Amino acid sequence: MVRIARRRFLKLSGTGAVAAQSGGLAAILASGRAPALAQETTVHWLRWADFVPASDVLLKGQITQECKKATGITLKLESINANDLQSRITAAIQSGSGPDIIMAIGNWPQLYAESLADSSDVAEEIGKAQGGYYDVSRLVATVGSKWIGVPWTVGGGLIAYRKSWFEAVGHNTFPETWDAFRDAGRKLKAKGQPIGQTAGHTFGDAPAWWYPYLWSWGGKEVEADGRTVVLDSKETVESIKFAVALWKEACDEGGLAWDDTNNNRAFLSGTVSATNNGASIYIEAKRKPTTYLTEKGTPMMQDILHARIPKGAGGQFNLPTPFTDMLMGYSKNQAAAKTFLRWVHSKPAYDAWFTSQQGYSDGATKEWEKHAVWDADPVLRPFRDIPPFGRLAGYAGPPNRKAAEVVTKYIIVDMYAKAIQGMPADEAAKWAHAEVVKAYASPA
Repeated sequence: MVRIARRRFLKLSGTGAVAAQSGGLAAILASGRAPALAQETTVHWLRWADFVPASDVLLKGQITQECKKATGITLKLESINANDLQSRITAAIQSGSGPDIIMAIGNWPQLYAESLADSSDVAEEIGKAQGGYYDVSRLVATVGSKWIGVPWTVGGGLIAYRKSWFEAVGHNTFPETWDAFRDAGRKLKAKGQPIGQTAGHTFGDAPAWWYPYLWSWGGKEVEADGRTVVLDSKETVESIKFAVALWKEACDEGGLAWDDTNNNRAFLSGTVSATNNGASIYIEAKRKPTTYLTEKGTPMMQDILHARIPKGAGGQFNLPTPFTDMLMGYSKNQAAAKTFLRWVHSKPAYDAWFTSQQGYSDGATKEWEKHAVWDADPVLRPFRDIPPFGRLAGYAGPPNRKAAEVVTKYIIVDMYAKAIQGMPADEAAKWAHAEVVKAYASPA
């Protein structure tokens, strides 16, 4: 665990990461007194339960303690299953009360823009101090020139796979095309080592697989105008036909019901050969090398590598997952919440959290590309390059509220799931197209 020394926070007075706009906070910290606005103030921060447990331990212990020392704020940190976050957000907005800050996943902030406080001052300061934001972080956290949240990090998926198993079926390197991937998967499934993927209603792994898959065939939801729906295309139908064959020939067919934890468990138990996921599978195997073993009794971590989703005629893509801290408009603690956000997003505090992630997450700003964590383990280094090479849901249009509605209704995921369950490919495409039309026709 990384210790955040008090003297490191005092350096913030020269960086602008904790800005003078918070009432001279840097000077107050240097004087050893907590700012008056934060005296006896509690800030409630609602987040997901992290797939890297060490990061939650750090936040609830070290970070919470240092927050109190540095700012005078008592941090109430609450973590819940990520699939439960949206219901909590909705309930809080409807009741006008709840956590001061809530973590949003992907383009969720666009859904709640009218209910969020303007965080432009905080976001701009942090971006300027840390090399600027990635486009994927900026696009989901802004409406026009207004910041509706403060970007926290960027997650993303790569395919974790068993190197020796792929070599055993004649693939000494990971398959680069869908035909080669299907060939490998067919052979692996015949040996009881299928590919594991979800086609269920789960926030991360399902969109992170099916959106890039659609794009790789040349399919897309809308044109660049963000209005013209073009999902029902030849490219989409062909992608559905191939997906059905791939599923039956190569995949664990129980994946229709999987959430974001099932594939982790399946991989670590040795029942699937590959799955699109964040770095959490490898990190867990590395954390417990004597628990997760290969069939030969060696540490499984030594047989795990990561690769990008195969490419098709339309290209090769990923769906990055920006995470954004939303300051809720109903909060009565907005001044203190901004003080906290400036502090926790500042380099010393954020560095401790970023290090604990071990490569599971990228920074929201480009500063973190240079971090030593990327030199520590070459197996995790490919995750560093996720933010610059991704597309956001809603492509070729903007990742706006309507695109976010399509994601949260799982329309793209369900298009493939329905076909896997027997709906003809052309009918699945027409169904999904009609649902996307409804979403894009709804009021902005």
